Amino acid sequence: MSYRQHPVIADRPVRIALIGAGWIGTFHAESVARRIPNARLEAIADPAMPAVEALASRLGVAKISADPADVINDPDVDAVLIAAPARFHSGLIAAAARAGKDVFCEKPGGRTVEELDEAMAAAEAAGVIVQFGFNRRYAADFAAARKLIDDGVVGTPQLLRSLTRDPGTASGIANPERIPPNTIFLETLIHDFDTLNWLNPGAIPVRVHAVADALVAPEAKAGGLLDTAVVTVTYSNGAIAVAEANFNALYGYDVRGEVFGSAGMVTAGGLRASSATSYTAAGTGSSTVRLNVDLFHDAYTEEVGRFADAVSARREGVQAMGIPGPGWADARNALAVALAAARSAGTGLPVDVASIAALRAAEPDLRSVGEHA
Repeated sequence: MSYRQHPVIADRPVRIALIGAGWIGTFHAESVARRIPNARLEAIADPAMPAVEALASRLGVAKISADPADVINDPDVDAVLIAAPARFHSGLIAAAARAGKDVFCEKPGGRTVEELDEAMAAAEAAGVIVQFGFNRRYAADFAAARKLIDDGVVGTPQLLRSLTRDPGTASGIANPERIPPNTIFLETLIHDFDTLNWLNPGAIPVRVHAVADALVAPEAKAGGLLDTAVVTVTYSNGAIAVAEANFNALYGYDVRGEVFGSAGMVTAGGLRASSATSYTAAGTGSSTVRLNVDLFHDAYTEEVGRFADAVSARREGVQAMGIPGPGWADARNALAVALAAARSAGTGLPVDVASIAALRAAEPDLRSVGEHA
């Protein structure tokens, strides 16, 4: 095994290797290197070596490689952060687990439930932590909404809503032909499905009906693009949820959630960059957020900080502090809904989630590891 070298930074307790030096991988790398005190960015791997070299040089990382196996098998690495393309996630989780490394993996955990189950079987056999990157759980407003639900403020959930509208431009989607089929379900709306599952605690999704089209880039529909979707999810407690997504919101990055119940309602999310509002002859206005790493800057940092705390606790033999969520059951439930939505959009018919996988309610989200809560 050979690494190309960059200047070494000082040791920190949890040594994390990044796999995937793209957009979100770069943000996570910066969090580990600069914003999470008890973590150290030990190594970076990605076949795109120019991107790896630039990131490593900027963050002072000593070890880089084009091969993820190098950093997974490095004895100096305690944990692996997977931000590679989704098709590699389950294989990398399994490989890291077999090497005894704890894992933080971006969503989805796999392309199929079977892939995810195999990866998690390897993790369970190895006794390692696996946490998935459903960052909205760590956003202050969404976390506050969940606490209000737990406190009974909404009573019994009856109607839920979650939406994701990606920021766009007047020229539309850049290179729509490069977007894999069903991306809107497996990589965008999967966040909304996890949010809806989480905001309806104790219930499991039982039926899904999706309608989707290429309304932003209709010329790319023949290649499999779907850029606009509405999905209805029915839950075991009778609650009905709606998730929607679009790839081209001209006004900014728009993420919101809502739970209406027998006793009231809670909401979360929004796209305003600040509470400052202008009042002029043209009307009122406020600036909006354009990037996911700006809207969820603190949430992205918090989730990885919680992961570092959990890894540190496990390596010190502290078992009573629990493992941070979202975990395997959360990732599995969200993936099953996404796969059901993709099938429904293709057939036009409702899909029973049980035809995708037998689900169970996820364990309560444990918030007792370290200070990141």
